Amino acid sequence: MSYYYGFPQYISVGEKKAKAERKLKQLKKKNPDIQPIVLEGSAIAKTWWGKEWNKNLERYADYSNRIGRGRSYVRHGAVLDLKIKPGQVEALVQGSRSNPYSVKISIEPIPKKNWDDIKQSCKGKMDSLKKLIAGEFPKTLGAVFTQEGDGLFPVPKEIHFQCSCPDWASMCKHVAATLYGVGARLDQDPNLFFVLRKVDINDLITETVKESKKDLLSKAKKKTSRVIEDESALSDMFGIDLGEEDTPGIVKDSAPKKKKTVPGKKAIRKTVSDIPEKRKNSKLIGSAKIEKIIRSHKKGISISELIETSGMEAKKVRNIMFQLKKLKKIESIARGIYQWAK
Repeated sequence: MSYYYGFPQYISVGEKKAKAERKLKQLKKKNPDIQPIVLEGSAIAKTWWGKEWNKNLERYADYSNRIGRGRSYVRHGAVLDLKIKPGQVEALVQGSRSNPYSVKISIEPIPKKNWDDIKQSCKGKMDSLKKLIAGEFPKTLGAVFTQEGDGLFPVPKEIHFQCSCPDWASMCKHVAATLYGVGARLDQDPNLFFVLRKVDINDLITETVKESKKDLLSKAKKKTSRVIEDESALSDMFGIDLGEEDTPGIVKDSAPKKKKTVPGKKAIRKTVSDIPEKRKNSKLIGSAKIEKIIRSHKKGISISELIETSGMEAKKVRNIMFQLKKLKKIESIARGIYQWAK
């Protein structure tokens, strides 16, 4: 960087963006698995998880005066790579020098007592299974998740970081940019939050949904189509088997009901060949694409990486992963990280 009268030369936002883009192209040639933070629009985060992550960081006095230094870095594409692993975030952030700086952030897991209290608070409070399927939580639970020191989000003393830059500040611009980058990444895959904090989202969702399901069924006195549809969608999205439960007031049929047939007409049974060719092909192509990507990553790959690499919808990728896991074609080598089964 050039200096004039002891001050660094001014570099425009456009020049910073261009520099970051050039470096990103170079890095992609060496490492195709690189995962940059790319924003759509000016907002760093748009979903509840991303916004609350950033709000949590900004509300602490330890961070409030320094974390803002990272906003412009995220916005002009300086976070060239960001990977979230259990209890850790690793990033490459382009600064004033030609080579990007290496940032490592470690975050302590949620204390067991906090996690147990949160799960207990969530029981029976999910007012709609459809909200959960849509990735939303009732406002009543917002306070539980975000309460300072006892919620899901980490406090400063649980966050430890280091950067390869020469900046003497305890939180440099590159660390601040990485922390904001985490919020942007959670927009793409909220499940990474639970990976980062080393807790199982299934523990929370399964218990919450079961309590809500019991309430719905007891009121309906029978298993309605809405409950069945919601369960199916949840199983596909999160890979959770809610199972069958004996609920008071519900009598299960011992045998499946037979479909009524019109006299003189034979019942038509659909086979695979009856499925439209276009629909079959789209499913096969999608599954084959995901399989190919997983096979090419010998050291494993996360769901968020799969979504970004495949360019497919998040829900579709999760459905395919759930089926592959069910068929034992893939295995988990770490929380949220999968590889092709050996």
